[in-house]
Amino acid sequence: MSDLEPRKRAVVFGYHNVGVRCLKVLLAGGVDVALVVTHEDSASENIWFESVISLCETEGIPYITPADARSPELLAQVQAAKPDLMFSFYYRNMLPAELLAVAPAFNMHGSLLPEYRGRAPVNWAVLHGATVTGATLHEMTVKPDAGAIVAQMEVPILPDDTAHEVFGKVQVAAEQALWRVLPSLLDGTAPRLHNDLSKGGYFGGRKPEDGRIDWFWPAQHVYNLHRAVAPPYPGAFTDIDGVRYVIQRARITGTGHGNFGNVVSLSLPPGLTVVDNCIFGVCGDGRMLTISALTADGEPITAEQLAIRLAART
Repeated sequence: MSDLEPRKRAVVFGYHNVGVRCLKVLLAGGVDVALVVTHEDSASENIWFESVISLCETEGIPYITPADARSPELLAQVQAAKPDLMFSFYYRNMLPAELLAVAPAFNMHGSLLPEYRGRAPVNWAVLHGATVTGATLHEMTVKPDAGAIVAQMEVPILPDDTAHEVFGKVQVAAEQALWRVLPSLLDGTAPRLHNDLSKGGYFGGRKPEDGRIDWFWPAQHVYNLHRAVAPPYPGAFTDIDGVRYVIQRARITGTGHGNFGNVVSLSLPPGLTVVDNCIFGVCGDGRMLTISALTADGEPITAEQLAIRLAART
């Protein structure tokens, strides 16, 4: 875009770190952000991420926090902004057809579409043991995560990465993907690649209860669950005698060789146990998690304290 051409106007639906970073990319790329639609933070949620509202206040960008994305009032406000483009960066509500008809709309999704469509894509990727994920900018359609792919950026998932660590990488990938494709988006030459919905699949949102551990699962599955929901997410947990034990930090052990072979040889039943003043989670395949930080009803508990509690049950 030359200096003589008018700047493209955009309405941005955004929240979370990706909302902040991608909004900054638009501003740095010369986009006139006429309106931001975002969410009020919930008092019941652990707010560990950056604030789109704070960025709007710093940059002097008008913003609104409607409760209903389908309200006629919101549609009127977006139409009044007269955007050339619209973007959704981790906005949590589905946008109806009437809104999508206002201007070409693009969504940033936290996976390599068509993989892991739907909610909580990073958490699901970690839970399923994926070794790569990324960020995808795609055209928005009424069907979620189904539009043509405009840009993608891949990142690795290392064997011990938690979902929070992977999300940090995806956040950077989203920023890079948008930055690289933005000039062609603004001049109308951005690519449109086929989003093959016969591959991958849709996944729903995750609730804290989904972090419940079944110790009869194989150790790798239990470990992936821990990684997928480790803090700042609610955490993988087990209940014993009405007390909720949440794993804060853990690593998967070997198969009985090395330092922890003596633990496996004891043929302990699946569940939490304490051996040599260390906390373990014994799993259905005989392998274990070495748990270096554990809470009991929200308070840290030591191996010694846990051993006393477990002994009192026998």
